[in-house]
Amino acid sequence: MELWWMYPIIGGFILSILLTDIVRYFALANNIVDHPDGERKKHGRAVPLLGGIAIFLSFGVVVLLTLWTTDHFTAGEIAQRQLYGFLLGGLILVTGGVLDDRFDLPARRSIIFPIVAVLVAILFGLEIDKITNPAGGSIVIVDRVSQLFLFVWLMGMTYTTKLLDGIDGLVAGLGSIAVFMIAMLALSAAFFQPDVALLALIAFGCFSGFFLWNMHPAHIFLGEGGSTLIGYMIAVLAVISGSKVATALLVIGIPALDVAFVMVERLRSGKSIKQADRSHLHFKLYDRGLGQREVTLIYFVIAILFGATTLIFESWQKLIALGVLFLIMLFTFLWLPKKQKRERTRGA
Repeated sequence: MELWWMYPIIGGFILSILLTDIVRYFALANNIVDHPDGERKKHGRAVPLLGGIAIFLSFGVVVLLTLWTTDHFTAGEIAQRQLYGFLLGGLILVTGGVLDDRFDLPARRSIIFPIVAVLVAILFGLEIDKITNPAGGSIVIVDRVSQLFLFVWLMGMTYTTKLLDGIDGLVAGLGSIAVFMIAMLALSAAFFQPDVALLALIAFGCFSGFFLWNMHPAHIFLGEGGSTLIGYMIAVLAVISGSKVATALLVIGIPALDVAFVMVERLRSGKSIKQADRSHLHFKLYDRGLGQREVTLIYFVIAILFGATTLIFESWQKLIALGVLFLIMLFTFLWLPKKQKRERTRGA
């Protein structure tokens, strides 16, 4: 890592801190806040939304300044149009999130913005032309399959972080860990993609700056735009100039599996998959008496441990690690409700 990299990374961190404070005052002045309801939302006071604006602006400003004043991004494998598409998609997400936070859009309308953002990123050249073969070598992917995979991957990660955003600091913290692991992998001898690494580290600085305001007790929430933006940014960074999907999955694996299990359970119960409730794992841990900081710490430790395996494991070993992560989540998902039921029975 070059010494001058500290300027854009620290710049993104400081700018994110300053802009978050400005956005916080703007949201309060315009009454764009999240009110507690005593059920799913148990924070003690109204908390301003729109945190995604600060993350996007700090990231966008630093990336564009780096792009326009250095040749670092243009000298690597990332094309300028991919960067512009990346930022334009983020702008669409944040714009839709602001409208949703302000006017509480119905789900059928709010989903339009993530779909358009993902399509824009793909149309601007984001692609996966090959994936690593666990048995050795790589597998070439044709264009249409690549585009379909990208659409599903980007939408899946975007909604994973959106649905995960229920505990102070959880999404911003996991996002910071994910992009940092992507950066470290991009700097490794096996890949050595300094342009991808710098882009991910700038995101790390911006996420971390916001996290200082968002950790418990939160002074500002991500809002719809921020919660989707972080997942979108992780997903794009995981595939831009080489696939690092396994890295992102090992960091975000527990939340991603949690979302999948909850969706399946809702379908089995005849409920709408869009129904907001407290069935996610982080809510269950919180309802069992763990504090918000304890819940986030559990997630962070798991993310760091499994994310670090990507730096030392081969492809087939990463698949095993993903399998272990799946079994841990499956056991927790099946065991925790049974334990809660036994405790309610004893209490009666």
